[in-house]
Amino acid sequence: MSLNLDDKKAVVAEVSAQVANAQTIIVAEYAGIAVGNLTTLRAKARESGVYLRVLKNTLARRAVADTSFAGLSDQMIGPLIYSISADPVAAAKVLADFAKTNDKLVLKAGSYAGKVLDKAGVQALASIPGREELLARLVGVMQAPVSGFAVVLGALAKKREEEAAA
Repeated sequence: MSLNLDDKKAVVAEVSAQVANAQTIIVAEYAGIAVGNLTTLRAKARESGVYLRVLKNTLARRAVADTSFAGLSDQMIGPLIYSISADPVAAAKVLADFAKTNDKLVLKAGSYAGKVLDKAGVQALASIPGREELLARLVGVMQAPVSGFAVVLGALAKKREEEAAA
């Protein structure tokens, strides 16, 4: 069923709002994916804070026009699913992880920081650890000197206790 003009304007406005806050847009071909698998993909995207939607390419082109993602318009051909996220790697990671288990989803292109990425670029972006993992690593690095110092102080206190007891 086709959309009337008001519905199309509403879709473009909704997608434009998502694009305004986005750092990354990834597009993939989804032809042949079972509905159950697509539902699983959407659930994973929701958990990761990724806006995932099947759109008409003409509406998507209008939504990204006059943005840093406008270069992606040339890649918007065929049946595509659009993954949009404010986290630089979340959109790529969700689609790339799903594509590993489902060969019907084919990564096509993406855009990050105003640059259009090919399939290899999207996969490289997906291999970067996510924000939460990077923050956890940073906290671990920051705690290492403090915990090492605490271990040394504990060993020194234990040694003094042993010397005092002897």
